[in-house]
Amino acid sequence: MKLREEEGMLVKFIYMMKDRIFVKGAREHNLKNVDLEIPRNKLTVFTGLSGSGKSTLAFDTIFAEGQRRYLESLSSYARQFLGQMDKPDVDYIEGLSPAISIDQKSVSRNPRSTVGTITEIHDYLRLLYAKIGIPHCPECGREIAKMSIDEIVDRAIEIGAGKEIEIIAPVVRSRKGEYSTLLENMFKSGYSIARVNGKTIKLSTWKEIKLARYKKHIIDIIIDKIKINDENLSRIFEGIERALKIAAGIVTIKNGKKENSFNQNLACPEHEIEFPELEPRLFSFNSPFGACEACEGLGTKKELDEKLIIPDDNKTIGEGGILPWSYKSNNYLGSHR
Repeated sequence: MKLREEEGMLVKFIYMMKDRIFVKGAREHNLKNVDLEIPRNKLTVFTGLSGSGKSTLAFDTIFAEGQRRYLESLSSYARQFLGQMDKPDVDYIEGLSPAISIDQKSVSRNPRSTVGTITEIHDYLRLLYAKIGIPHCPECGREIAKMSIDEIVDRAIEIGAGKEIEIIAPVVRSRKGEYSTLLENMFKSGYSIARVNGKTIKLSTWKEIKLARYKKHIIDIIIDKIKINDENLSRIFEGIERALKIAAGIVTIKNGKKENSFNQNLACPEHEIEFPELEPRLFSFNSPFGACEACEGLGTKKELDEKLIIPDDNKTIGEGGILPWSYKSNNYLGSHR
């Protein structure tokens, strides 16, 4: 009976530790063996007279121990930049999570160094995004997912479910051009029907189809119209496989008026934006694979402001119209002939 009571008390203590911070025997600076119990996830305010030990308890004891625990979890390489922290003068502190504090002064002169790189949090974030990240098209916000042929066939069968579907290959998506050669090749490959800018046409009339060269067009090739049943499974598979081949890994399944697009690659079916396989280096601004092409990962970009260079476009060069040439004199050219 006594053993069960002790076990119950231990379970209760562990449960209390989840929402409490216990400080036992704090003796830092002017603190005299202070015992304290602080609730977690709540705003706690220390008040008292000047010199009573508020800052010592909050920063030099509780926070110092939390930051020390955080530093112990880092690699030896990171600790050499952050320095060594001594354990505060306290018997023990329980229920305390590791804490981070970043000084306002820069630890490194490297312009690519950030809070995330110095504390190594950035490494964990890169790994997290690479493992569970879901890419989205930056143009339309659509989720991008990669599917195998078998998965696409299963989804097509699920969508059709005893009805007739159309297997469509989106060969052109909002691109400029005349595409007469493309339509001719599709006709010679055995396809008879296409949709050009939403209008259904026969590919046998490809010579009569005139598209504006400098306007964007949408061209879909109808691969097959087929009813979903057990007898047509191989035909469905072959149709989807052909659509994926001629449309660079994208196929559209039409069921009535509803259309569903599927990707064999990580690419947006509408805007032809393709994504590589997610890996940690894609989320690193220190890597050429993940750095911004405009600023090269520095976060800033230097550009010339025409309004600052030529504040008054009514002035000639001789009158000082170009400010960098005339900042010392009203007529820079005239004084340096």
